[in-house]
Amino acid sequence: MHTPRSIVILTGAGISAESGVPTFRGPDGLWEGRRVEDVATPEAFARAPADVQRFYDLRRAALAGVHPNPAHVALAKLQAALPGAVMIVTQNVDDLHERGGAAEVIHMHGQLLSALCLACGDTARWDGDLGDNPPCPGCGTAGQLRPDIVWFGEMPYHMDTIEAALVACDTFVSIGTSGNVYPAAGFVELARRTGAHCLEINLEPSLGASRFHEVRHGPAGVLVPAWVDEVLRASGGQG
Repeated sequence: MHTPRSIVILTGAGISAESGVPTFRGPDGLWEGRRVEDVATPEAFARAPADVQRFYDLRRAALAGVHPNPAHVALAKLQAALPGAVMIVTQNVDDLHERGGAAEVIHMHGQLLSALCLACGDTARWDGDLGDNPPCPGCGTAGQLRPDIVWFGEMPYHMDTIEAALVACDTFVSIGTSGNVYPAAGFVELARRTGAHCLEINLEPSLGASRFHEVRHGPAGVLVPAWVDEVLRASGGQG
């Protein structure tokens, strides 16, 4: 197999779905029968802030009931075995990569366990509810905290860092993504253009599956640990 030396891994909703986290665009993606666009846009927050806060308060509370699966654990194992060589980028807003043991994770769409202050721009770790309009831990302003989530129409976080890594990597792996949400859907083209080997691991072919050099379709909890073991054996690590 191709022996990677510098790996960028993109994970999407599919990896967390196996832990029981509902996907935005799947059959369970609706919240009380409502479109995600009604609770995940700046316009929705301006129009009905209490509804949006409640949506994320419920999702934040639900994190306690889900746990990392073998795919999360395997990626953490890979990152630990190849220090400095593995960048994990996730579109997910849960903390399952971290709880699975990953030391460094780039959350391009933000995190449920973080709050953003509209008054001062600071972010802070947040475990409780935001619906009761608590004050900002930084500036003390009440009623200005919102979920630190990148909503539809907003710019994802850390794009410069991610794009620089994609250009420099020799391996790009997309796990559990639909391939229809940009800019993440374009990562494979950027990595491939600069010579990286591109692998898709997904339950079923994504919209961009034809752009990958290699595709493996099936449960992430099975396929990701198998791929990690292959990489570690090929690189002289412990598989």
